[in-house]
Amino acid sequence: MERRMDLDHHLCYLYTWTAHEEELSLCKLELKVLLGCIPEERIVASERRIDPSRSPFVKHRLDVLLEGEDLPELSRQVAEMELEEGATFKVVFLDSDGSVDYAEARAIERVLGLHIRGKAEMRRPDRLFGVARTHGRWRFGACHGSEAVWLRHQAKPQHYSTALSTRVARAVANIAVPEPAGVRAIDPCCGIGTVLIEALSMGVDIVGYDINPLAVRGARANLAHFGFPDVAAIGDIRQLGGAYDTAILDMPYNLCSKLPPDEQLAMLASARRLASRAVIVTTEDIDAMLQRVGFRITDRCVVRKGAFARHILVCT
Repeated sequence: MERRMDLDHHLCYLYTWTAHEEELSLCKLELKVLLGCIPEERIVASERRIDPSRSPFVKHRLDVLLEGEDLPELSRQVAEMELEEGATFKVVFLDSDGSVDYAEARAIERVLGLHIRGKAEMRRPDRLFGVARTHGRWRFGACHGSEAVWLRHQAKPQHYSTALSTRVARAVANIAVPEPAGVRAIDPCCGIGTVLIEALSMGVDIVGYDINPLAVRGARANLAHFGFPDVAAIGDIRQLGGAYDTAILDMPYNLCSKLPPDEQLAMLASARRLASRAVIVTTEDIDAMLQRVGFRITDRCVVRKGAFARHILVCT
């Protein structure tokens, strides 16, 4: 009996990802927080459904509809399904470990494509399907590609030499707020608003402050440039009030001089007062300071750029 493909019912989700070696630690921490599992292979399975465009490292999400022990078994299941009348489709193979060459991948796509009741369309299909072989099993389902939203945010009118890259800022925002619904976040040293922009683009309820009026002016210009609300204001982290679910604190630093320890300690104590959870970005070892103000480091990673390293600490 023929049955129409139901894209709303799935067995699990598979995510493909890639990261440069210098950002691999950050990528694994972000995906651990977002997907609830540590990614050991280039395809990771999760019961959590996220928009693949949220992460700067995720490339595809495969909504698994069918699975089988081998390709013939999977093909038989695909043959029992049909698309909506008149719908076009395309099948792409998602390689988990680089073991499948180009010719074999295209052959796999053709085998499954021939069993789908519909019209193949390579450029603009109505339905994009993916197939992957993971842990000895074949899986097939609707495939969703990532849109590099953070790349568009690089073209902002105001820049700052030591600001986070949009890729790192987006990952940090995801680590701080993996589930935005009902969460209030604060960036108390927001600079030119790089983290604010990435967080707002993902629906995070966030506000930003900075003690430097020029930085706030730049943040407002950048927010307006991308059509985001003005959530930046002048403020000293040590004097801010309110209660937030999470704080994102990129510790100020200068390549020529270091922030005095007493000022660092005051900033960390203020972050602890503002939120019970924080993601802190630092270029120095501040573990002892964090413990002193009552924070406990629950996770961490390092992002490198040559000899320069940023430490990203998840604290509660």
